[in-house]
Amino acid sequence: MANTPQSKKRARQNETRLAVNKARRSRIRTQLRKVEEAIASGDKDSATAALRAAQPELMRGVTKGVFHKNTAARKMSRLSSRVKALGQA
Repeated sequence: MANTPQSKKRARQNETRLAVNKARRSRIRTQLRKVEEAIASGDKDSATAALRAAQPELMRGVTKGVFHKNTAARKMSRLSSRVKALGQA
């Protein structure tokens, strides 16, 4: 339990940051799920569009500290390679 004024303030700030980060993480996961669904449907145009929409959202999560840079890069790389493979299959 927070006792000092400083620790009470930090607890309040942590709650606020938790809410913001949770919303941002949820928004990013939604974007990634849209890409996954487009890939599953086999529609390359919609998958490409969904990937373009997801990329800046994912990178914004990196700059805001929600995801690690390499995690975002790995996700983008794997998704883009799967979208690219749609046309060849």
